[in-house]
Amino acid sequence: MSRSQQFRPRAFIATGLLLVSAFAVTACAPPGGGEAAPSGSAGPVFGGGDPSCGDEDIVLDMYAETGFALPTALADEFTKQFPNVTFDVREDQFAVITQNAPRVLRDSPPDLMRLPQMSALAEGDLLLDLDPYAEVFGWDEWPASQLEQLRVDDEGRRGDGPLYAMGLNFSMTGVFYNKELAAQIGMTEAPATLDELDGYLQAAKDAGITPIAQFNGGATGGLLFPLQGLMASYGDTAPINDWIFQSPDATIDTPDNLAAGEHLQKWIDAGYFAADVNSMDYSQMMSRFIGGESLLIFSGDWESGNLDTQMAGKAGFFLVPPLEEDGRQGAMSAPLTYGISAYAEHPDCAAFFLNWVATDETARTITVEIGGSHPMGPADAFMPAVEEGSVTAATLEAGTVINDKNGAMDFIANATGAIYAQSWTPNVQLMVAGDQDAAGLLSTVQSDYENELAD
Repeated sequence: MSRSQQFRPRAFIATGLLLVSAFAVTACAPPGGGEAAPSGSAGPVFGGGDPSCGDEDIVLDMYAETGFALPTALADEFTKQFPNVTFDVREDQFAVITQNAPRVLRDSPPDLMRLPQMSALAEGDLLLDLDPYAEVFGWDEWPASQLEQLRVDDEGRRGDGPLYAMGLNFSMTGVFYNKELAAQIGMTEAPATLDELDGYLQAAKDAGITPIAQFNGGATGGLLFPLQGLMASYGDTAPINDWIFQSPDATIDTPDNLAAGEHLQKWIDAGYFAADVNSMDYSQMMSRFIGGESLLIFSGDWESGNLDTQMAGKAGFFLVPPLEEDGRQGAMSAPLTYGISAYAEHPDCAAFFLNWVATDETARTITVEIGGSHPMGPADAFMPAVEEGSVTAATLEAGTVINDKNGAMDFIANATGAIYAQSWTPNVQLMVAGDQDAAGLLSTVQSDYENELAD
């Protein structure tokens, strides 16, 4: 089989991708989306040579997630190095991208797109198989763990099969804290146990400090960040990954996860979250934290560079603590996933960009300094120096801890195409409102998960 045959998009399967309401499709349609299907990708043209962006002027269409500076920063640097390539960047919230992914990938296909849950998109033949590029660029020589989350087999299960995406970096979530507010309650270093964290949250509330400003409004269930951190403290992360990857008989409704959910519910009932948590969006959370209005937020290392700039020396980072010192610990740690539409106009250039992100020294420096996280790429690849005591240094160090404890897990919102917007988010919002408890949350999500997989 020739490379051009390997890359040729297969027939589009419209059914069984996402159950999107007519309102969501209409109201959240991407800029420039049309009704008519395109004629399809021109296909790879690198033949027996190497894929590149060539010498002619090219505009790469990128559909990115709102609130992340890294993709644009990388695109700007790429254009500096390759002036014939410019980017048309569209942005939407992750929940909107999740709702619109099938339509966008088919009707207004981007060359590069921030991907939500991948299984249905791969099964629907909407994503380009990147294995031929991996062979040419040598991605298959990288540590296998970097790419396994980006593979989907013939049954729609992740972890094996063809490569359908690449990461701009390895993102990781944890807890950012305001060092000045922490000092006011006697918190001079990160808590070593979950009990210590609970004590600091109560001390902050007693001192009139908002313990946690956390986004959870609209279609964005931000309470999943603390919930999943707590899951890693109470139980092993491997069963969580099994559930996300749709392994047979996997369940999220386990005793360990119930204990984690009950701990989150205890925080809600104690008033540790801002009173308007159910209407707070991500940008409001960041604004309040940077403005000194909360002790903690649960977010990801993509904010490290931003906080090193706007809160220089005033912010710290730690992982959700274990139940006992040096005990079980984990975090969401997954690639910032980007794929190439099977109908993309410039797939070779898009793949060349993804390889450049992982291998170019300037790009890797941007990934660390702006993305605050570890770049993809070979194990022995260049790593820029970071300032000691910075938030970026703390997040990179936390990543080493997660690797040592084998505690990395994907985001529980990525288990199916609809589980985030249609199950996780409304149920954690109901918990805040007092209309759902931890047991009901897990049983409802598991039921919705099984129903979606059965469709």
